[in-house]
Amino acid sequence: MSHDNDRDHRSSGDRADKGNAASEKKGPDKDAIEKRMSRIRHKIMVLSGKGGVGKSTVAANLAIALAMEGKQVGLLDVDFHGPSIPTLLHLQGRQLSYDGEAIAPVKFSENLKVFSLGFLLKNEDDAVIWRGPMKINVIKQILSETDWGDLDYLIMDFPPGTGDEPLSIAQMLPSSDGAVIVTTPQNLSIIDVRKSINFCRQVHVPLLGVVENMSGFVCPNCHELVNLFKAGGGETMAKEMGVPFLGRIPIDPAVAEASDEGRPFVYFHGKTEAGKAFTAVAAAIMAKEEGLSKNTENESEKKTLEGPVVKVAVPVTENRLSAHFGHCDVFSVFDVDTVKKSVLSRQDLPAPPHEPGLLPQWLHERGVQMILAGGMGQRAQDLFSQKGIRVMVGAPPEAPEAVVAAWLDGSLRLGSNLCDH
Repeated sequence: MSHDNDRDHRSSGDRADKGNAASEKKGPDKDAIEKRMSRIRHKIMVLSGKGGVGKSTVAANLAIALAMEGKQVGLLDVDFHGPSIPTLLHLQGRQLSYDGEAIAPVKFSENLKVFSLGFLLKNEDDAVIWRGPMKINVIKQILSETDWGDLDYLIMDFPPGTGDEPLSIAQMLPSSDGAVIVTTPQNLSIIDVRKSINFCRQVHVPLLGVVENMSGFVCPNCHELVNLFKAGGGETMAKEMGVPFLGRIPIDPAVAEASDEGRPFVYFHGKTEAGKAFTAVAAAIMAKEEGLSKNTENESEKKTLEGPVVKVAVPVTENRLSAHFGHCDVFSVFDVDTVKKSVLSRQDLPAPPHEPGLLPQWLHERGVQMILAGGMGQRAQDLFSQKGIRVMVGAPPEAPEAVVAAWLDGSLRLGSNLCDH
């Protein structure tokens, strides 16, 4: 992949020159960081010119979307004064482990690991009152000691603005693939984004593109896009500054609701306009990084699960989908071809005893990748997510083969979650 256009926009500003001179000096920290980063194929920074534009929400959903594509993903939250990733992913109170040599990030799912500065705080309401040098030392320790293992992508949620922390991280990671910059359509946000673009060029960080968040509102009744703010400002600005435009993400009240509940929006609401937009941004980044073609809407749904043949489980009572997931008689497990949209086989498995935490492991051991359910509590959904099993709730109480067939051809109508607790 070429970043020649952005590499040519280089400034000889004092900060960048001093930073580059310092970064050329070899030392234990630099060697350790290079060793850790050498196992990560693509390292992507998510920046914003100012706070309040949804940068962390974009970073979290981008990481989830990439993980849903089967990629091995790490999500690093280094926003010192607003580490919101634990809340967005329902990971509050989780602890990091340290064996004296390496820090193990928190495992969100089989192919998504998370490190947040929020994990270092005793209480989530604690303020981080650290001077610049201490912040830089913490960043060095995180980058040099966190054991991500082998990753396809590391998504880094940066602090907003162009201060010491973004500058230091950018200089510690000279091999990064580039930056995604998040803005909203308003002029005030766009002015600050111009500064972020110039910042990246000064410190020689390639620009992957601009995302315009909160870009219009999709009416839930008529589905018409209403521009609450000035429309298209981010795209116009990107063209003026010679930066790729990655897409618009419309306002959806479910984004705020999902964020507050710690439910990844793109995972649970992938078919909404905003969900499709997040997926499209991830596809655009993969196209840049891996030369992949953008997926169509149907391909995007299929690629949330690995391979064309998928195991789908349906809880069944009296040959109909059971309204309450944990109290069914059997689980009908279907092997389906998501390309030919056909059912290959069906196996009815007697349900195991209803014990807390048993079903996620039990279904995972049987290779299940997708569950179609009438109702399921949030805690159970989180446990399935950690096993890499996707859950769709609100499915109708019909014959299981009819439910699966409707899911395959895209006609499945989802109602309310009958067990939302």
